[in-house]
Amino acid sequence: MATIDLSPLYRSSVGFDRMASLLDSALRSDTGATGYPPYNIELVAENQYAITLAVAGFEEDDLEIEVENGVLRVTGKKAEENEKREYLHRGIANRAFERKFSLAEHIEVTGAGLKNGLLTVGLVKNIPEAKKPKRIDIGSSTKDLLQDRSKSKGNAA
Repeated sequence: MATIDLSPLYRSSVGFDRMASLLDSALRSDTGATGYPPYNIELVAENQYAITLAVAGFEEDDLEIEVENGVLRVTGKKAEENEKREYLHRGIANRAFERKFSLAEHIEVTGAGLKNGLLTVGLVKNIPEAKKPKRIDIGSSTKDLLQDRSKSKGNAA
């Protein structure tokens, strides 16, 4: 497999450290990683998302959800079974797992629910007012703009 060197990106950009780190970790991730548990990522509304994981056999006490430094981590660990069972076939995977999701800026977890073996984590994108687009009204005269500009230059001198 070919490797990609991202060091020029680090040298020639400012403020994109998180993006470069995400690319770097995605390229270095283990390609043989397990696909357990399977999951869906759904766009629910304009700024709302849901991640649904198939966690059949797990109960609420067996699951843990954490968000730290823009990474959502879902872990599951079954408690030890007290009774001894003899299986003829064991196809339901109750093994421990850890699944991580990188969250974009301003994405917040709103809650989680477990129903019918599906764990759903709700997410919302809350963009601060300062980052939202602003509509600029167009005036009828540029004369006022030029006067405002000349006043600010006079104050700066």
